[in-house]
Amino acid sequence: MIKVIQVIFTTYSIIVFFTLLLILGVFIVIPLSISPAGGKISFLLIRIWARTWSFLSGIRYEFHGRELVDRTQPYIFIFNHRSFLDAAIIPLAIPQQVRALGKKELSKIPFFGWVVGKVAIWVDRTDTESRRKSINRLVSFLNKGISAVVAPEGTRNDSEATLLPFKSGAFRLAVETAIPILPIAMIGADSIMKKGSLLISPGKIKIYFSKPITSPAPSETAVSELSEKCRARLEMLLTENGK
Repeated sequence: MIKVIQVIFTTYSIIVFFTLLLILGVFIVIPLSISPAGGKISFLLIRIWARTWSFLSGIRYEFHGRELVDRTQPYIFIFNHRSFLDAAIIPLAIPQQVRALGKKELSKIPFFGWVVGKVAIWVDRTDTESRRKSINRLVSFLNKGISAVVAPEGTRNDSEATLLPFKSGAFRLAVETAIPILPIAMIGADSIMKKGSLLISPGKIKIYFSKPITSPAPSETAVSELSEKCRARLEMLLTENGK
């Protein structure tokens, strides 16, 4: 009986998600299509979309340390990737306009791929050239003062491990651009949508922000040292706050 109720609730939540997208989608796309400066308006609408869907789906948020984000400073945000819900969490959590890497497969979802494609950089993780081009695009946005969001694990973590091994891309990008990295710990999303399941339950997601980590000067060991430092910081946030 509980499973049936959860299926009904999930169906309702998905319908709400795409209904809101259909209502707001064009208005999200238009400002960015007119001018890069329109990104602030688009992100305001994206947050309205995500906040409204979360409220109607019984998903609540608790933010800790968000005051550590200097809204005038671009960052490379990294986070622990444990749920498909992260796409809704990120624009609500980060008080800035951002660009994020997204799996190319998501671009094929009708209308969703078109709308989200305006603020995401689609990447084929199996293609070296695609990864290179996506990083170059992130650099161009960082140079304009727009922050980037990267999941350093490279894929969703369905294991019992706190974090999967980190890929080097985000840290190489930070060293090359001298942009600080700001780790974010997301706790609870995988309880709302459990691994191996597409069913959604109401619940609370807690988001913890770290102090920014300054990128070291380029050297042979700079990328690996930065990666290790960021991993330790993110792991500490997760373990200290109940993950």
